[in-house]
Amino acid sequence: MTNVSFQEALAHYLKDIGLVNGPIELSQLTGGQSNPTYKISSGNDHFVLRKKPAGVLLPSAHAVDREYRVMKALANSAVPVPKMLAYCKDENVIGTAFFIMEFLDGRVFIDQSLLGLSADERSAIYCEMNKTIAAIHQLDYVALGLESFGKPGNYFSRQVARWSRQVREANIPIPDSLNRLIDWLPEHIPSEDETTLIHGDFRMDNLVFHHSEARVIGVLDWELSTLGNPLADFSYQCMAWRIPPSLWRGIAGLDFSSLGIPSESEYIAMYEKQIGRPVVEHWPFLMAYNLFRIAAILHGIAKRAMDGNANASDAVENGKKAGALADIGWACAQQK
Repeated sequence: MTNVSFQEALAHYLKDIGLVNGPIELSQLTGGQSNPTYKISSGNDHFVLRKKPAGVLLPSAHAVDREYRVMKALANSAVPVPKMLAYCKDENVIGTAFFIMEFLDGRVFIDQSLLGLSADERSAIYCEMNKTIAAIHQLDYVALGLESFGKPGNYFSRQVARWSRQVREANIPIPDSLNRLIDWLPEHIPSEDETTLIHGDFRMDNLVFHHSEARVIGVLDWELSTLGNPLADFSYQCMAWRIPPSLWRGIAGLDFSSLGIPSESEYIAMYEKQIGRPVVEHWPFLMAYNLFRIAAILHGIAKRAMDGNANASDAVENGKKAGALADIGWACAQQK
């Protein structure tokens, strides 16, 4: 489908459901895990299109229907999300399934050091992020109609097994630290288990903040959301404190005190206060697990690049990052 016919077909659909009366303009938005996202403008009205990518896809990948379902379920909850306006599973309309949602006019911060803001503003932004992820984990997913949104229980066991298998099946050299984590993690999974709704990719640039207030007006990119262990979700965000900016999008090594950014321990304490229980006991495992998961993902990307499915230079770079992140993860595993 050409870009022109895509835009025309979308305009016809939007007119049919009563969202627009005239022509539309499309502009692709950056971000989003892997589902193409566009801003739709028609006069003074603005919406967002989120669609599956074109081509042959894995059956469980790019599940825009799940994104639509979870955000629609959260419409009147304590977690702010854009309003869901329409879901279309008919691939004949624009070539793939898609949904339309409200456009949120606010601020999205890519750089977690928040350059350009004052120390007080940075502190408020981090407090608001903490409050928001705690709110997700305190939702009653059964009351929201999301009891079938994932498998409750044994989240860490299933995830470690899944990513370990994918690392081994890649059939390229596995970094030593990644191998060590594959062996270590199954033996150190916490016995305590809990299931909540988890976002799956909760980080600063998946949040839309109010233009002038340190207030989240929308949590975006729910592609990886499911039912799982909330500590996996929270500690995923906290990897930023362990990863230097030069390696990945982290904040390790920054002068937190002068910047007004909470330290890792302060951020954990804020979350513990929000949910009313301690989480720090299993922190070495949680950090090791998340760094293992990211390293495994990059290891797979390196394999696909080597197979010719991506730029060959990416394979080398992602391979290096996988090993470096696994090194940090193994160091976390050794902490008492």
